[in-house]
Amino acid sequence: MSFEEHASASSRRGRPELGRLLNHVRAGDEVVVSSMDRLARSVIDLAQITDELMTKGVRLRFVSEGVTYSPGDNDPYAKFQLHLLGSVAELERSIIRERQADGIAAAKARGVYLGRSPALSADDAATARRLVAEGVPKAEVARRYGINRSTLYRTVLRSGVSATD
Repeated sequence: MSFEEHASASSRRGRPELGRLLNHVRAGDEVVVSSMDRLARSVIDLAQITDELMTKGVRLRFVSEGVTYSPGDNDPYAKFQLHLLGSVAELERSIIRERQADGIAAAKARGVYLGRSPALSADDAATARRLVAEGVPKAEVARRYGINRSTLYRTVLRSGVSATD
């Protein structure tokens, strides 16, 4: 069975496929991961997930690092290696985020990076504000435009119209 996470989350909570994997695996299974930074976003997460898999009797193999951890291995050097390689992966991830932020800032300074486009056009936003001011329920207005209520609230609040229902 294959589990592929398409979400980009900084913690386990935002990763449903990881949760499915951890619920699915049984003793004797092997989990193969392309690299440590794909399994966990921090050394603490990496250690916790690895411990959870080992407790369940699951073997864990990291392809990039060329390392395999098996249940019952109490090798202190293997644990040290896991933490060391996990720390390097976490550092790389932090450096990438930093470079990405620098690149976005430079693009904004050049006027190239405009960010995400608005969910509503200026005309639609004005019409939505008018409808809300007329008393049309916000949930109904949001449905009309195919947006979330939170998006509508931000749009309405920007204009100064009350956002409470």
